[in-house]
Parts: sequence; C-alpha cells; structure tokens
Amino acid sequence: MKRLQDWYQHPKYYDAIFGDDTVGEMDFLLALNRRFGTSGRCFLEPACGAGRLIAEGTRRGLRMVGYDWSREMLAHARSRISLAEYRVHLYHARMESFAPAEWRGEVDLAYSLVSTFRYLDTEQAALRHLRCTKALLKPDGLYVLGFDLTDYARTKCEHERWIGKIGRDRVVCNTREWPPDRGRRRARMRNRLRITGPGKDWLIETEWIFRTYHDGQIDALLARAGFETLAVFGFDHQIDRPLPTDTDRLDRIFVLRPAPRAPAAGQPGGP
Repeated sequence: MKRLQDWYQHPKYYDAIFGDDTVGEMDFLLALNRRFGTSGRCFLEPACGAGRLIAEGTRRGLRMVGYDWSREMLAHARSRISLAEYRVHLYHARMESFAPAEWRGEVDLAYSLVSTFRYLDTEQAALRHLRCTKALLKPDGLYVLGFDLTDYARTKCEHERWIGKIGRDRVVCNTREWPPDRGRRRARMRNRLRITGPGKDWLIETEWIFRTYHDGQIDALLARAGFETLAVFGFDHQIDRPLPTDTDRLDRIFVLRPAPRAPAAGQPGGP
C-alpha cells in the first residue's frame, strides 16, 4: 500500500466522495434562490474545490464565480470547464479576503455546503469571510452556508464513511472527529481515503483542525457580520422541510441575507 498525504492534492478522488450529491445540491440552491432570493443567475462558491458545482451551474446557464486556495483543486476545476465561456470566473484566493471590486453587489447567491466554513479557525477569520461575502451580494442576495454544529458534551470520537468510484477505482472515505476542546473551540479532524483499483492501492491521510460552534456562538457571529437568518435546513436538502427554530439537529444549512441597515438619524424611522 502506498501512503500519501493531503487529499486536496488529489482532486478527482476528493470529487468521487461528493459527486453523487451534485445535481441534488444545485436543485436545492436554485429552489432556495426562487423562494427566498432574487431568482438571479450569478452564483458564487467560496472554496470551490474541484469545481463540481461550478461545472453543474455552468451547464444550467448560470454565471459562476469561484475561488480556492488549493492550486491543484483549481487546476482540476479549470480542466473540466471551458473558461472561454463568459459565465465562468475562477480565482486563486482565500476565504478571509475574497471581495474584488468588480463583483461587489453583483452576486445573487453564494453557497458553501460541506463544512468548509469551519476551516476558518478564529473568530476574526470567520467574521472577515462573512463580511467579504456579504459585500459581494445584492441587497436581497443569499448566502447558503452549511456546516455541522458542535455538541460540547460529546466525549467520544465521531465517524463517517462514504464510498465512491472513479472509473475502475474504488474510493472509500473515512473521517474521524475527536471530542471538541470547548475552551479553545477546536476539534481535531482526520480523513483517510483508501483507493484501490487495477495496479493501485493508496491510502491518503489528511489531518486538520476545525473551529466549533453551538447555536449561540453562530447566532452571535452572524449578527456581527450583518446577516439575518431566513430559514435553516438539514443536509438532506429537503426544500419543503425547513428545520424548526428549536431543532437539536447539528447538521445545518443556514439561508442568510444581508440584514437591513437601521435608518440614520434624521431619516424616517431613525432616532
């Protein structure tokens, strides 16, 4: 068995794990845009990775903007999309700072669905990302933000497992999240990709630290960033089944919109 590190350097196998969800996720995003947003056609994906949703949006006639810090992921995204099309714009950039002037106020819907937000490991980094994204949205635009909240009472490791295929290769993904450190708001994560096929037996192992949130922590952060929450859904993407406000589910997809600004002094409704 060949041992490797960093699954982000192997985008086609990363894609194998999430690829089956692509059509359903885009259906869900378009439905949210119709129900809560502008119904416009300009979408933004922070940390777009290997570009599966960028490509799907392009196939549906959307104008797609994406960025990622992994050059390997961006190269894979560009290889699957005709960048000659005016509808696709990809950038090498970080989540904390992407807010180019040419896109400010132009985006109908931004989305991040697979817990990438938790890579932002400080309050300041998360706040900068949210404010940068808000600056790119139209006044009635949406940010659809999906990630798992944290049960700070948990004392055991959590495990998840997915299986995918790329050609004749079988891809098995196992993740482990250790119990959270509440004081530091951190949780250790490990991912193992086992790839087997003709003449191939690889194990790609990646470790990182995720930031942790409970309800009150994320509500306070979103308010500081200037967002209001319109609805919350689960990772099953059931558009007709929003979660109740008192849900105990940890998998959350927040449908966010820039909060209206308070009237200035001397204006109607102001102090």
